[in-house]
Amino acid sequence: LDRIIADKFLFICYFCCMKKSIYEKGTRTTMKRRLLKASLMLTLLVTYFYTCAITSIPQNIVIIEGEKLNLKMATGLSLISKNQDTVLTASNINKQKISEAGVEKLKLSLFGDIKIKDVNVAVVPKTTVIPLGTAIGMKLYTKGVLVVGMSQIKDENNEKKKPYENSGIEQGDTILAINNNEVSNTDELIKEVNNSNGNEIKIKYVKNNETLETSIKPVKSNNEYKLGLWVRDAAAGVGTLTFYEPSTNTFMALGHGISDIDTEKIVDISSGELITANILSIKKGVKGTPGEIRGTIENGYNIGTINKNTSLGVYGSVTNKNYLDASGYGEMEVATRSEIQEGKAQIICQLDNSGKKTYEIEIEKIYLANNTDNKSMLIKVTDKELLEKTGGIIQGMSGAPVIQNGKFVGAVTNVLVNDPTQGYAIFADMMIKQIRSVD
Repeated sequence: LDRIIADKFLFICYFCCMKKSIYEKGTRTTMKRRLLKASLMLTLLVTYFYTCAITSIPQNIVIIEGEKLNLKMATGLSLISKNQDTVLTASNINKQKISEAGVEKLKLSLFGDIKIKDVNVAVVPKTTVIPLGTAIGMKLYTKGVLVVGMSQIKDENNEKKKPYENSGIEQGDTILAINNNEVSNTDELIKEVNNSNGNEIKIKYVKNNETLETSIKPVKSNNEYKLGLWVRDAAAGVGTLTFYEPSTNTFMALGHGISDIDTEKIVDISSGELITANILSIKKGVKGTPGEIRGTIENGYNIGTINKNTSLGVYGSVTNKNYLDASGYGEMEVATRSEIQEGKAQIICQLDNSGKKTYEIEIEKIYLANNTDNKSMLIKVTDKELLEKTGGIIQGMSGAPVIQNGKFVGAVTNVLVNDPTQGYAIFADMMIKQIRSVD
């Protein structure tokens, strides 16, 4: 019986081995194909990784004298000077030389031999600023008119029409000209549309930084010709003035751009005014609901002109120093991000019309490699007086200067909605570079 069982067991093993052998022969081609696909996939992933790493390095970089190049370098990539000196690789990020003021042209290469592109590094001299922290008002005038909405129109026959349909114009676009006549405000737009007498008009507009042209035939409604577009030519807001730079007579505020309330896009401006503000009240922030500084710019005095509205802040020139309120703190050196430390710091802000004050905060985390947005540092309000008044960081406090060890290190930009005691701040060097950058 044991022998019969053993023979059967051997037969089963032999059959299984034969079956496995036949299966392996039949799947060799399949395995080769899978290996080929895996190799191709790996190659594509590596190519994608290096493409992302290369495109993340901008062609033009601005740094402050003494600052290191805080760039994420992939293994194999290197920045080489015109003297063939290696300036930066993935491994020597903390060993690079301190740059001197001027412009240096570097070469981005792959594995030291393959040139990818040129990188221009502009090194601006160290500077001093006067941190402010005062509540301020701003009026912005758009470049052209901003499309903020669309609606149907009833024509003379009481039929609903959409003249803008199929034109390509959408909410968030900016109209620059009609029939080659520039329009800078809503009144000029209305005038040009009515002058068409219902004939098709040519429209020049901007979509995602690209200038385009289209045409629309206006519809007559209530004795006026209309396009069915809701437009806006100005925006206003209240925030905090961050600093004044005496050497260039420039200011910067907010630490973020002013966005249109409807499109949520940063307003592209032709000009603007910096105006004194009057604080009316404070709405305290709680978990899930941001607080705010409520103010007005009615009867405000003009302080300066706004030149640019950017994602990193609003800046321009001071024309009336008498209303700047630059007293109290004096000039401070702008800190490079390598000088910033986790730990205690202060912010300067104004919460009532009696003036600005200094409050204690904690810098909890520093994102040294951040060169793209205004979330450079995670901060937390620790000052009991400020927490009692505002609950933490509130809307309108954006732009409040951050001070540490007697240096200007950044500005408040965002609040965490689920925890108003926490928020973000932008590096001071990013704000300085924004002003110094050439458009």
